[in-house]
Amino acid sequence: QVQLVESGGGSVQAGGSLRLSCTASGYTFSRYCMGWFRQAPGKEREGVGTIDSVGDTVYADSVQGRFTISKDNTKNTLYLQMNTLKPEDSAMYYCAADLMGDGSCYGGPHAEHEYNHWGQGTQVTVSS
Repeated sequence: QVQLVESGGGSVQAGGSLRLSCTASGYTFSRYCMGWFRQAPGKEREGVGTIDSVGDTVYADSVQGRFTISKDNTKNTLYLQMNTLKPEDSAMYYCAADLMGDGSCYGGPHAEHEYNHWGQGTQVTVSS
């Protein structure tokens, strides 16, 4: 049974940092494309960034240079390091996996439809 469990969310002031984690189980973590997405109240879910099986990353323009995605295959864990946080980064953050693909993230953070397994989310709130 595939499970993705996010953690690390919380409240922080603008300019601060948070690191989110996503612990995976039930599949071979290292082989697949994974992504981070977020959804703010009243808005559509949007892609934050992706990481493929070999560790190459792609980011949405809105977070480029501030957020970093990494993974530890020995711990089956995906990370999202968020620096210089802004109030507009406040959202529920989700990790997702594309377990039907070959490990490449063809569509990047804009291809939400490619992801077939999702975590339950962790809330990030950034105050001004």
